Amino acid sequence: MIDWQRVGELRDEVGADDFGEIVDLFLSEVETAIAGFDGSARDAAAVEEQMHFLKGAALNLGFDALADLCRSGETAAASGDPDAVQPADVRRCFEESRVVFLQEYDQRFAA
Repeated sequence: MIDWQRVGELRDEVGADDFGEIVDLFLSEVETAIAGFDGSARDAAAVEEQMHFLKGAALNLGFDALADLCRSGETAAASGDPDAVQPADVRRCFEESRVVFLQEYDQRFAA
């Protein structure tokens, strides 16, 4: 669900002190994007763009399950099927990933 190696790499790149800010920004931006996706007209181009954004954000912070789901949604929307991945599925995957991340982060990166 979480690529902890990627999390560690990003944390090392930006430093432990700034990493918390990046996580907060990521969680906020993804929450906002998912809320917009929930309310979007199911236009294939808009869904493809939203899925692309979410996929990139998820990959950046190691949220692999979310990235995989968004990759599938992006591909389906590009092929003309914007309803292949439902907003509720994206939200559920994000929320589950967020819980795992927040529960395990301190254990994995204790000082």
